[in-house]
Amino acid sequence: MKKFEMTNTRVAGIIGHGDSGKTSLAAAMLFNAKMTTRLTSVMEGNTVTDFDENEIERKISVSLAPCFLEWDKKRFQLIDTPGYGDFINEAKLGLRVCDSALVTICAVAGVEVFTEKVWEYADEYNLPRAIFINKMDRERASFTRTMDNLREIFRRGEKDMVIAFNLPIGEEDKFEGIVNVLTQKAYRYKKDKSGDFEEIPVPEELADMLVEAREKMIEAAAEKDDVLLEKYLEGEEFSSDEVISGLKKAILEGDIVPVLCGSAIMNIGVRHFMDFIGDFLPSPLQAPEVVGKAVNSDEKITRHFREDEPFSAYVYKTMVDPYAGKITLFRVYSGTLAPDGTFHNVNRNTKERFSQLFFLQGKGQTSVENLFPGDLGAVTKLKETGTGDTLADQSHQLIYPKPEKESPMIAYAVVPKAKEDEEKINLSLQKLADEDPTITFVRELQTKQLLLWGMGQQHIEVIVDKLEKRYGVQVVLNLPKIPYRETIRGKTEIQGRYKKQTGGRGQYGDTWLRIEPLPSGGGFVFLNQIVGGVIPKNFIPSVEKGIIGAMQEGAVAGFPIVDVQVGLFDGSFHTVDSSDMAFQIAASMGFKKGVLQCNPVLLEPIMDVEVSCPEDMVGDIIGDLNGRRGRVQGFEAKGHRQIVKAQVPQSEMLTYASDLRSMTGGRGIFTMKFSHYEDLPAHLQEKVIAESKATVEE
Repeated sequence: MKKFEMTNTRVAGIIGHGDSGKTSLAAAMLFNAKMTTRLTSVMEGNTVTDFDENEIERKISVSLAPCFLEWDKKRFQLIDTPGYGDFINEAKLGLRVCDSALVTICAVAGVEVFTEKVWEYADEYNLPRAIFINKMDRERASFTRTMDNLREIFRRGEKDMVIAFNLPIGEEDKFEGIVNVLTQKAYRYKKDKSGDFEEIPVPEELADMLVEAREKMIEAAAEKDDVLLEKYLEGEEFSSDEVISGLKKAILEGDIVPVLCGSAIMNIGVRHFMDFIGDFLPSPLQAPEVVGKAVNSDEKITRHFREDEPFSAYVYKTMVDPYAGKITLFRVYSGTLAPDGTFHNVNRNTKERFSQLFFLQGKGQTSVENLFPGDLGAVTKLKETGTGDTLADQSHQLIYPKPEKESPMIAYAVVPKAKEDEEKINLSLQKLADEDPTITFVRELQTKQLLLWGMGQQHIEVIVDKLEKRYGVQVVLNLPKIPYRETIRGKTEIQGRYKKQTGGRGQYGDTWLRIEPLPSGGGFVFLNQIVGGVIPKNFIPSVEKGIIGAMQEGAVAGFPIVDVQVGLFDGSFHTVDSSDMAFQIAASMGFKKGVLQCNPVLLEPIMDVEVSCPEDMVGDIIGDLNGRRGRVQGFEAKGHRQIVKAQVPQSEMLTYASDLRSMTGGRGIFTMKFSHYEDLPAHLQEKVIAESKATVEE
């Protein structure tokens, strides 16, 4: 494959809400560039970038997918990303290595919740972006309504950021082409999905709209150049080159976001969008310098997209192919990479050898001789390297920062169906987590459950499906047990005495304990208050050990006991029969009996919850949270959405991810983290205690 100069390279991520047509847009672009022989369809399950079994089955993207094409003597390297909340972190991973973002908006639905989320990711990386209003051929499609929606949501103060570069010729089933605002020319596309078009006169009904759109375009260009601004204020005409120069600068600096339109599935307007990408979006040479830090300090180290700098690259994704094995996807930031070489993994301080370099075309691989700055490359079968790692020349090491991953929102207890899979499940989940950083799994010590955390119900289902199909591990999903705790509200003095005589040497231990509550978070305090040697010093640690063991077992419902102080103030011993074990048992018996006399209570975990929702849904969200025993802490406006902050018992949040989705039609999202423990209400304590006793009896 021939080398492209960086000035002729474009690296962009395709982002937007689920079902806005990202994969269809990628498919149309590949078809127009003759990278595929037919216009493929998500519904038919044969697109280049939706190749995973789960994507074909569900007809949605669940993982990012790179592809490339050549158009007008330029190379586009694109990353198609998912747009549904369960897989939204993939968009963040992909944008991390892009120079610009292509945002798809459905002409029917307008700006949806995850459009705003991925827009925030693009803001985080300071990416220039362009909008493609898609599905202009659909029933109820409206360019004007969608533009108003875009202007309302994506503003900078009083200033409109979105500028129309195209106008649609017709809408819904009458949509047939576009008017280029810059050139003031109109184009009618053929209905055969070939992407071919012909120039036609600008329709009369669009004449006024074209004048208004071009005036806004000229104004946006003038604002970026003092000379142009002066000409604009004096009413002078601009040359085409002057307009283009001003617009390019405004786009690059993020002052405006161009809006084009079309129908990806009908292949209308896509070729003009591709021309726009090549003409207006930045090359790697126009991208900011890349900043990392030294290995053992916070010293900043910068790299530029230049061949004469030391090699460095960032791994943005790892994938597992059933035939090729592990595939490592990375972007070269500086220097060059040749086949059959080595590089240094800085994060893991290890060398990696590889034999072949290639570009990915979905799941397909195209070998390349070298990788240059700006390239999105891939290698197979690296042993140590994972997502987020930095690759570099060993003598010029640095570490590029990893994006902060989204917090998982839903957890299930995972139990292998087959006993022999108990050892395989951890290794299998670790392999999946290497591929998808949002997967978290942890063995909960208190409940003895293996908890699998994911971004939502669909995410968990995809993980379970991969466990079975890739690694042959079938599992059952259960709701997690709540890690309740026990504590006390009163105090007592109690004897714990253990005496056993069965012939020969017996067992004897006698303790007097003073049990008192500690403030929340006080943990456990043991006080040795023995005087006069009534219990020898060598048995004191055994008493403490016995109490700690009893605390783990609980006294009311089998949950760990917390926030207590125990003083050992009296007791007795036998010179022959006393032993460490006898005093452990005596102390354990006394402690459990004493706790029951100290007004014991159950504690439940309380979570800090933040729910992001449209303004018109706040009332429903609050009502639902109140019904879950939640306490609303406050509100925060964020754009045209509200953040509802609340504290809610963990037991009430087990199914919240799916409940919220149903309640808001997928427009609500939430985050959750542990806050503190509180007393469980008395009527619920009785229920939990009864369930615990029933479990023990079983």
